[in-house]
Amino acid sequence: MTATTAISSAVSSVMLKEPAQNSVNRGSTPEVRATVEGVIADIRERGDAAVREYSEKFDKYAPESFLLSPEQLEEIIARVPEQTIADIKFVQEQVRTMAQKQLESLSDFEIETLPGVFLGQKNVPIQAAGAYIPGGKYPLLASAHMTIITAKVAGVERVAACTPLIQGEVPDATVAAMYLAGADEIYLLGGIQAVAALAIGTETIKPVNMLAGPGNAFVAEAKRQLFGEVGIDLFAGPTEVLIVADEHADPFIVAVDLLSQAEHGPDSPAVLITTSEELGRKVIEHIDTILVDMPTRDYAGAAWRDWGAVHVVETLDDAYVLADEYAYEHVQILTENPREALEKMHDYGALFLGEGTCVSYGDKVIGTNHVLPTRGAARYTGGLWVGKYLRTVTYQEVTNTESSAFFGELCGRASRVERFEGHARSGDVRAAKYRGTSLPWSDHTFGN
Repeated sequence: MTATTAISSAVSSVMLKEPAQNSVNRGSTPEVRATVEGVIADIRERGDAAVREYSEKFDKYAPESFLLSPEQLEEIIARVPEQTIADIKFVQEQVRTMAQKQLESLSDFEIETLPGVFLGQKNVPIQAAGAYIPGGKYPLLASAHMTIITAKVAGVERVAACTPLIQGEVPDATVAAMYLAGADEIYLLGGIQAVAALAIGTETIKPVNMLAGPGNAFVAEAKRQLFGEVGIDLFAGPTEVLIVADEHADPFIVAVDLLSQAEHGPDSPAVLITTSEELGRKVIEHIDTILVDMPTRDYAGAAWRDWGAVHVVETLDDAYVLADEYAYEHVQILTENPREALEKMHDYGALFLGEGTCVSYGDKVIGTNHVLPTRGAARYTGGLWVGKYLRTVTYQEVTNTESSAFFGELCGRASRVERFEGHARSGDVRAAKYRGTSLPWSDHTFGN
């Protein structure tokens, strides 16, 4: 049934398909939070012994060492088909090229604001990062490219990477991707126990300064609870896709592209905003047909049923406004003039412009990073990029005594307005030493 729904104070739309789920707690449940808290506390208390027990419990895997040796890595990589290795290397070069250009866009600088007053900025890489490469439903080897290569291009000295067994088997291609991306340590370890071990440190795993990479609800909650003790890339949620389409779009391609992201999981929303009711109805028909024999229909079908939506709006300007309100991680523009969205949209993780581009390219092969903000976080942050692994720090130096005396007197006045007497005195002593002024709170004098 067609329903008219006010989406915001700015835009109204006709909904050709409404999601079955309108409101649900898409954050961590109390049960997930409690489980994660208990595991982290146990690992903090018992270290490697706890890590091994949880790995045995959740993954049925408890080796003497989770760290893969050079000999094990050589054996694993030898099992990977040559074409797969060639494809991994090509994709990684695309990711490396993008990350390198991002790094080049950042610059250190030093300026002289007054005689002898130097202010500067440096971009300093963190020293150690942990990369989590999921293995649950799918072996996401592409996450190895995104997290490890980007860190190494930024200059991170040590990257420790974890991935779990998949149904009891070593994910050979994922391990190969981690190795080729430049990981310094590779652990066959997953779940809460992996990210907790990386963040806290154990007898055999040195702690890192930052965690990056997607994961299930338990991994995401573990990163949330550990944030502050270590940095994290993003608070991750279910994959999201939104397509803006006009009457020129191909409805079959729109349908395929929506389902390509819905297959991530049953809670992955797929939304179409279009100016064409005819196109919207054709997209729905195509989706219903495609789902019948889609191998991942158990996930994609549930996601489309529960979270899929099709909006019809009057104009593309309305479509862009509505898309901004969703603030989804993936926004695909299938319109006659797709680059218009670059000027008119603001809140998104990444834009995919035109029919020749699709979100799957960004996920797997094209070179931009696929770790992107979800759950509306695109309103305040972008995705993982080389800058996430850098700390922008500042420095200052005053070599001119007259300039230091000037700032000393200014600092004294400014600090006393705020009743910070100690701060004021730090300024006073420099004014006294360099200009010969007296110290009203001390009889100390500075010699020549």
